[in-house]
Amino acid sequence: MPAQFGRHQPMLDAAVAALRLRECWSPFPEIPSGKIYGDCAREEGAAGFAALKDKPFDLPGHPETHRLGAEVSPFGGDLGITYPAAPVGGLIAAAEAARPAFAAAGPQARVGVCLEALSRLNKISFEMANAVMHTTGQAFAMAFQAGGPHAQDRGLEAVAMAWDEMTRFAADARWEKPQGKAAPIVLEKHWAIVPVGLSLAIGCNTFPTWNSYSGIFASLATGNPVIVKPHPAAILPLALTVRVLRGVLAEAGLPSDAVLLAVDAPGAEITQDLATRPEVKLIDYTGSSSFGAWLRANATQARLFTEETGVNTITIAASDDFDGMCANIAFSLALYSGQMCTAPQNIYVPEGGIDTDQGHKGFDEVASAIVAAVDDLLADPARAAGVLGAIANPATLDRLARARGLGRVLRDTAGEGRIASPLILALTEDDAACGDECFGPVSFIVAVKDADTGIARAADLARRKGAITAALYDTDEARITRAIAAFTQAGVNLSINLTGAIYVNQSAAFSDFHVTGANPAGNASLTDTAFVTPRFRRVMWRRPVH
Repeated sequence: MPAQFGRHQPMLDAAVAALRLRECWSPFPEIPSGKIYGDCAREEGAAGFAALKDKPFDLPGHPETHRLGAEVSPFGGDLGITYPAAPVGGLIAAAEAARPAFAAAGPQARVGVCLEALSRLNKISFEMANAVMHTTGQAFAMAFQAGGPHAQDRGLEAVAMAWDEMTRFAADARWEKPQGKAAPIVLEKHWAIVPVGLSLAIGCNTFPTWNSYSGIFASLATGNPVIVKPHPAAILPLALTVRVLRGVLAEAGLPSDAVLLAVDAPGAEITQDLATRPEVKLIDYTGSSSFGAWLRANATQARLFTEETGVNTITIAASDDFDGMCANIAFSLALYSGQMCTAPQNIYVPEGGIDTDQGHKGFDEVASAIVAAVDDLLADPARAAGVLGAIANPATLDRLARARGLGRVLRDTAGEGRIASPLILALTEDDAACGDECFGPVSFIVAVKDADTGIARAADLARRKGAITAALYDTDEARITRAIAAFTQAGVNLSINLTGAIYVNQSAAFSDFHVTGANPAGNASLTDTAFVTPRFRRVMWRRPVH
């Protein structure tokens, strides 16, 4: 048994059990506490990040012909870090050279590498948090959780699912078929796990580790070398990941080029070239539906696993905790300035209002209460900074400015530089703006004929345009039952009557299947069996036993 595998087998066994039970479980604490990570962990993480700035990033042995990197912190200042870069052909050749030995290592060795790497990544969670914060604009607490432990959870979840699938069936068997009076036919049979080829992980600007770890670790566990292609504005978090993985691979006696970093610059992108190389058989992609469509049309040699754009909704039919509902919605709208793939955009409210624990509330009263809850949440500047973070991409600010003209402004955005609080507009159900994603801190409170119309609109939108989340507030059990059926048919996960410290934005590894793959917002789910099984095949050899 490989040493790395044996060291972490208890964690792997617990992860496999958690996959089946779907209960709350994680080996990686999400609280950035010195009592958990060490008294000096926060300071060491900040110092580690500071030491990376304004220097060449070191990746020993990595292919390199030149250096690239021009990341700018959304909170201000160039990172000044350059990364080893190489032509696409050189990266492909290096990965191909590593492929035979990596495949031959077998599941235990590869899974052991993944488990050891995840454990080491957990130890540098504070350094990773700073890297994520200053490339994505996430506030520190979110950057720590989403960029560190929660991303590591998703990576471990994929490794556990891959291990479970690779070991589901016997690797060897003695096959004996009776032949009546004649001697039985006896065969020995053996099955090998055969990886399908090179894997390309295309990272996004907003959640570079959380959205990439599932694909990276699923491919590595199943024996496929991975070329990691970060967004040019968020290279550092994935570069740190690649460095850890390459170090663990080398210690295991495996080729470190089984993991490679592919960096480029705006205007000189290499993603299309990489994605269409015949050697690339797997592509994990998070980003816009327009580039997702390009991949489907052009990267025909590869199996695609995508998470794309969609329009997430909330339907408000009634509430038995009106204040709690408004506070919950406000946090969901403000968190990371609406730059989450799970953030709600359209809020459907009956034009005649709703019944609540505070009596009947008209449409304008509901809208005003949501606006007031957002204002209350962001009234304290320190708390506002911790909730909102900063805008990752300047294009989002341009979109925000244009959105003001889409409807009646209920709450205007506020902030300076790359800071922007939610813009909330009132629309009618026939307004065209309801039908498209407006990524960023933009939300529409949409007047509909009645609650059933809101449910139907939201479900139809998920079916046609895609959605990762949907939420419903209601007290009518018959209508809730109808809504569950409608959203299930639309292939979107539904949250009902969230009023406490759990939000529609949140998705928990080992329990929630993030994205269903059942509507246009993505064709894959993190993490189900369909996410890992296409990454390998079983090949048999057999012969008679004499």
